[in-house]
Amino acid sequence: MKVTGFTFIRDAVKYDYPVVEAIKSILPLCDDFVVAVGNCNDGTEELIRGIDVEKIRIINTVWDDSPAMKKLGEVFASETNKALREVPPDSDWAFYIQGDEVIHEKYLEKIYSEMGKWKDNSMVDGLLFNYLHFYGSYDYVGVSQQWYRHEIRIVRNDKSIYSFRDAQGFRKGDNKKLNVKPVDAYVYHYGWVKEPSVMMKKMKNASNFYENINWIHKLDKDSTYDYSSIDALKLFTDLHPLVMMDHINRKNWTFDHDPSFNRLSLKYKGKLFLKKYLGLNTFYKNYTII
Repeated sequence: MKVTGFTFIRDAVKYDYPVVEAIKSILPLCDDFVVAVGNCNDGTEELIRGIDVEKIRIINTVWDDSPAMKKLGEVFASETNKALREVPPDSDWAFYIQGDEVIHEKYLEKIYSEMGKWKDNSMVDGLLFNYLHFYGSYDYVGVSQQWYRHEIRIVRNDKSIYSFRDAQGFRKGDNKKLNVKPVDAYVYHYGWVKEPSVMMKKMKNASNFYENINWIHKLDKDSTYDYSSIDALKLFTDLHPLVMMDHINRKNWTFDHDPSFNRLSLKYKGKLFLKKYLGLNTFYKNYTII
């Protein structure tokens, strides 16, 4: 079984993306790895080159910053697809990881086993992962409706499969959802854990790639991001991936949240009730579980 990892990245140093940790977290499962490095001059390419010269292949790209790509953040899918198209034809699976996502080492054996289990079953287009979204600091994870709970991160090496919208998930052919098998493993998403001034810079930069997104209007002239506006979090009591420990130890700001002040909407509570007691999943699903 051959597995190729792939991702895209731009301005990783400038906006403090843990992309090195992201790549290293799944590199043990990958025979090779494709990284689409976008146009930037902050040292991102040098950062990627220092990971593993034997496994990693960099392709240099130029992001399409035109207004036509801003409706749903399509530029992120476009960059993902540039890397995906470079996956060698003899690979069975393509393992996708974004620059702020990390897989815990405790899941690697399970993930490899699942890839082997479904490799020869052509009905399975991909593997579905659970998500933990860290927010504010490495001590809290989001628990409200705004956080997606599952997404596809391993896809079959099928050229009809492509990245969807702003690269959250994948589709195939004529906009068909992928048939997937769940994997009992989590993606640790650290995109909302940055020093507040860096987080504000990242948000303002991200706003350049979207239009009519409800959070854009919240970006003002403040120099730091206000983490206190979050609706609901819970304390994270487990261990972080080993590859993240140095990044975590460099944290130089404080964020505290009192879970007793969580604000879960009635709509979200209703969806939880339907799922727990009636088995009805009314949450958004960008996939079909088979």
